[in-house]
Amino acid sequence: MVVFEKPKSLTDAKLHYCPGCTHGIIHRLVAEAIDSLGIEGKTIGVAPVGCSVMAYNYFTCDMVEAAHGRAPAVATGLKRALPENIIFTYQGDGDLASIGMAETVHAATRNENITIIFVNNAIYGMTGGQMAPTSLPGQVTQTSPYGRDIATAGYPIKVSEMLSTLDGPEFIARVAVNNVKNVKNAAKTIKKAFENQVAGRGFSLVEVVSTCPTNWGLTPEKALVWLEENMLPYYPLGVYKDRSAKKEEN
Repeated sequence: MVVFEKPKSLTDAKLHYCPGCTHGIIHRLVAEAIDSLGIEGKTIGVAPVGCSVMAYNYFTCDMVEAAHGRAPAVATGLKRALPENIIFTYQGDGDLASIGMAETVHAATRNENITIIFVNNAIYGMTGGQMAPTSLPGQVTQTSPYGRDIATAGYPIKVSEMLSTLDGPEFIARVAVNNVKNVKNAAKTIKKAFENQVAGRGFSLVEVVSTCPTNWGLTPEKALVWLEENMLPYYPLGVYKDRSAKKEEN
């Protein structure tokens, strides 16, 4: 009896991510959602600039590479040109919450019928560990060696909370992949985000709180603990907006 197997929507390519990085888990959850919905043949993913810049190597669906931060704009164009296709972006916090913030906000407020997977590990990963828009107060990074000073750098941006205040988005949720319980919940939430697009409901964003052991300067095990103790209190998990749930209640 087969207990577990690799999703068909993932290639056999070996992941390039650092040991302990949870991008691999998130990739699997996205692929499982695609498989379970039977949409691999009509799905197009948009890869970002960042650690997952080579996501096109790992998914069997068609992939498009976007300029830094522009994935929501590229996804909007793809969806409008190919409305029958399923379009998703896979973006990190530097890509989405910094240079790509305008594209994200405006795609959300237009309720573009796309799905965004937003990976928040509170740091710039690929470029060496600089402070990101999501870095925590006091967090030490390459560009904040004495810790993030809110007096000069401001507060971290809580993307899910901010987007949920807009009238446009259909579904905004934050999940994590630091333990089995949270991984299972993340799988259900990511699948729902794709289901919303299949049903034509509109813009769905799932923020995934993730680890970056290398740039945090921690072992993979200690990174999971750091996430639990530091990131989750600042970035609480949960559904921040779900218009379909409200319709069902009414």
